[in-house]
Amino acid sequence: MTRIHAIIPIDHVRASDLDLKEFLAAPEGGGLLRFAGERALLLDAAALGLLRRELIELLGERAARGLLTRFGYAHGWRTAETLRDAFPWDSAREWQVAGGRLHALQGLVLSEPVPHRPEDGPKPFAQAIWKESYEAEQHVLHHGLATEPVCWTLTGFASGYLSCVHGRDVYVREVLCAGKGDAVCRILGRPREEWGDEIAEEVGYYRRECLDEAVRKVTAALRRAERQLRSRRQELALAAGVEEELPLPAGLVARSEPMRRALRTARRVARSDATLLLTGESGSGKERLAQLVHVESARASGPFVALNCGAVAESLLESELFGHAKGAFTGAAQDRPGLFEAAARGTLFLDEIGELSPAVQVRLLRVLQEREVRRVGENRTRPVDVRLVAATNRDLATDVEAGRFRKDLYYRIRVIEIRVPPLRERRDDVLPLARLFLARAAQRTGRSLSGFAPDAASLLLRYPWPGNVRELENAVERAAVLAEGDAVCARDLPDELLGIAPAAPPGAPRTLAEVEKEHVLRVLSDCGGSQARAAAALGIGTATLYRKLRAWGAKSGADAGPRTSSRSRSRA
Repeated sequence: MTRIHAIIPIDHVRASDLDLKEFLAAPEGGGLLRFAGERALLLDAAALGLLRRELIELLGERAARGLLTRFGYAHGWRTAETLRDAFPWDSAREWQVAGGRLHALQGLVLSEPVPHRPEDGPKPFAQAIWKESYEAEQHVLHHGLATEPVCWTLTGFASGYLSCVHGRDVYVREVLCAGKGDAVCRILGRPREEWGDEIAEEVGYYRRECLDEAVRKVTAALRRAERQLRSRRQELALAAGVEEELPLPAGLVARSEPMRRALRTARRVARSDATLLLTGESGSGKERLAQLVHVESARASGPFVALNCGAVAESLLESELFGHAKGAFTGAAQDRPGLFEAAARGTLFLDEIGELSPAVQVRLLRVLQEREVRRVGENRTRPVDVRLVAATNRDLATDVEAGRFRKDLYYRIRVIEIRVPPLRERRDDVLPLARLFLARAAQRTGRSLSGFAPDAASLLLRYPWPGNVRELENAVERAAVLAEGDAVCARDLPDELLGIAPAAPPGAPRTLAEVEKEHVLRVLSDCGGSQARAAAALGIGTATLYRKLRAWGAKSGADAGPRTSSRSRSRA
């Protein structure tokens, strides 16, 4: 390619003076192209047309239009800035008209100004006829004639250029378009306030929310397809007389029957929009189950927002949940939406809901009943579209009887209840979970650990895990740090798993027999006196447990509780 010299500065420039030869610069041997001093690319119109077609098919016409309009706007604004700094313009009007001239120089469209007639009303900022629009040409080629204007990138470019020139929002729209069968394209440009509601729809394409909405729709469609495929696999599996094993989200393990039952119920609940209450001990995995319900629901494309009600001060909890208006209280420097608004079209997970104060319970009940929220310090309400999943480690039914929790709210959040089993009832899940946590810990610490030695695996299975999955994860992480070899050994695990009690105060030594007795009786009490469940939790046979209880004079769970308490009181 022959080298073309760059622009020669002159005292005053008019749009009509612009010449492609002075704009475009290219090295003789090939290399980077420069247009008005900025790097430029030569793209084939057919390639742009194919890109446009793919965007429409992938995202839908509305999202594709928004994306191309925003691209054109950014291009126009950047071009206006480049031209402003490159020339000593004769006037701001010449700088403005240069945008249309540049369209023609770049081969995008031929622009002809339209004289203003008084009978047409107020004079617009811009008025022109566009001929040979590449966008109209490519749209008709790939999609046929449209029912609406299709020069999205070009109008975006013009809007961005004019907005930069005038320092205010100026929007250009097509009143005629060759892409929908008109002889030529014709455009008008006016400030936002002069357009009024007439251009409200077009303005939406300049905002990111247009693309965000399309992404949500695509994600929701994919989720629906996944659910349909999963449902079909289940139907085929049932017809064949086998149980379909469904893939689980990362971090969720369910080999034990109690957990599999909970998961089956959760997946059925996910198909509806019913409010769900998850009950179970702390650290048992209630939030994981809530995430599963969200991911497999129709709201999967929306946000999953979680809050631990017991971790937020009561004075701040209302603002956190419902939002606040500017000046509602000291420190409220601006309006702030609450979590109900943040979780719009998604799921709000409230953990430890039993810790809510009576005042917050009343407000929460109203939100659930009316499906609207009022920010702290405001008088107006706002509609909310949220699915609530609540969780608690308390016995809410007992709290209702004692007057600590509102009965009407209890029944409102307990449309469906799922009990998440503690880890001691999920023996088949202990080692798979431990291996998962070990792999994560090894990756974080840069260790290469093959797994658990037999003595360590045996301890993991025998320990009752009063802290549930959370305690298991912490124990495995500790072992991953302390392990000296390629595998975690028993000595790398916390003392609790080794049967070693924390150091007793001076003068009160404890024998191994005392530690064993106290531990066994505590597990028996936790299992409600069921010797079968206690034996399984301890990893011993029921006959062995019976012999130990008979030797200690505690033949049942009912006997075990008082003896354990008495022992504790006497030692205190």
